[in-house]
Amino acid sequence: MKVILGIFNLFICFLVFCQTEKRPNILFIISDDQDAETLDFYGDKSCDTPVIDKLSKDGISLTSAYHMGSYRAAVCTPSRIMLMTGRNLWETQGFNVNYPPLNYVHDVEKNYKKIDSLDPSYHSLPSVFKRNGYYTFRTSKRGNSYEGANLLFDERYDKTNRENNDIDGNKWHADKVIEYFEKRKTELNKKPFMVFLGFSHPHDPRRGKKKLLEKYGASNPDPPKKINSKSPAVPVNYLPSHPFPYGDPDIRDENSVEGVYLSRSELTIRNEKGKDFACIEDMDFQIGRVLEALKESGEYENTYIFFTSDHGIAIGKHGLMGKQNLYEHSWKIPFVVSGPEIKKNTEAKGNIYLLDVLPTLCEIAGITIPETVDGISFNKVLTGNKKKVRNVLYGAYSGGFKPGMRSIKKGSWKLIKYDVMDGSFTMPRKVQVNQLFNLNKNPNELLIEHQNEDVIAITKNIPKKNQINLAENPKYKSRLQKMEKLLFSEMKKVGDPFKFWNQK
Repeated sequence: MKVILGIFNLFICFLVFCQTEKRPNILFIISDDQDAETLDFYGDKSCDTPVIDKLSKDGISLTSAYHMGSYRAAVCTPSRIMLMTGRNLWETQGFNVNYPPLNYVHDVEKNYKKIDSLDPSYHSLPSVFKRNGYYTFRTSKRGNSYEGANLLFDERYDKTNRENNDIDGNKWHADKVIEYFEKRKTELNKKPFMVFLGFSHPHDPRRGKKKLLEKYGASNPDPPKKINSKSPAVPVNYLPSHPFPYGDPDIRDENSVEGVYLSRSELTIRNEKGKDFACIEDMDFQIGRVLEALKESGEYENTYIFFTSDHGIAIGKHGLMGKQNLYEHSWKIPFVVSGPEIKKNTEAKGNIYLLDVLPTLCEIAGITIPETVDGISFNKVLTGNKKKVRNVLYGAYSGGFKPGMRSIKKGSWKLIKYDVMDGSFTMPRKVQVNQLFNLNKNPNELLIEHQNEDVIAITKNIPKKNQINLAENPKYKSRLQKMEKLLFSEMKKVGDPFKFWNQK
């Protein structure tokens, strides 16, 4: 009898040990071109996203999360490279971003044999997790990402799905993950998984489903002849045009978006916002299907779920349509996490970049962080043991005229600096502008142009007197100089190859 009890106790200890040693799964969900304010937690409750909202209530939402920027017009490319490698913006130039041929057949073992530890892809997210016993899975849009990393996922399904049907829309990506979860049910020796689920929406052309377009008072592709009362209101920082040339006059996002083109009328912007919301709500529904499948697999409780976007988007804010700027709406990203060690319904600043994701996932999974990583793990922020991982945030856009735009943010203060050309072919001139904002008092970065009566008639928002760019106000000269000094210091720290007109 004692022998039987001894064996039973050993068995129980073994089960407890196995449970203790069980490594968590990772489900990383990323959208394409999503303004954080489309989610309830970040302030705008006009777009229905019940699944992501519940994810936020079940976990933590970070109020200060950013992508570091871009050296090219396709902002998503360096953004996703930084995510995959943990390297800062200027270190990712020259990484493999070539699209695979359409007839490409994925063979991860063959691809893995072609690299060594000197290849940056060796230290990328899928490679690191694969070497540490994880099964890695990716479904996302085709292109505009780090192909070196994409080649190293165990399973890979690429397709750009921006249509308003299930075959060429959000459902395609969700189905791939659901099929994988279903397949895992019959596996005996399961590895922990790291699933990268990348949706192609709400990136333009924003072709939402008919019922959702009707819900948000939008028509596709072109705006209706008159404003639909159901369409979302214009944002409070709407402008009919940007106040000055910002250095990228021929950019696709500002000139060629289906149904918008050069128009910035109230009718056009409200319609485009409705289309945006329709795409986001459909994506939210598909995320719900994925989470339900995860629960049915029995692995939900041991899974960390991340939701974010590669960057934000303007859609009428400050007279812009795209993401090639450093205002909060385009520089900032949504960031929500739930998981085993995360308290429900919490929030923190974080002060994170997307390049902090890789070291964070490594720490969660008990994996040694690669030495090549510049990012900082924010796992202690997720567990409530820390409020932020850095005090200063730096941003860059250098996809048009050089050096372009830079931003620096510390506490409530933010500086955006422009050093570009105006784009004129006859008599080109330099545009050198500073914008200084106190985000506590002016969170929407309102400018003097927002006080124009015609603009107020559209936004229905009457700005306070001090809700303007403060850079030209002598009262804030010292603050401007401090922020410039901080920016120049951070530029040097991250290896920014450019200098501004007044930078020594």
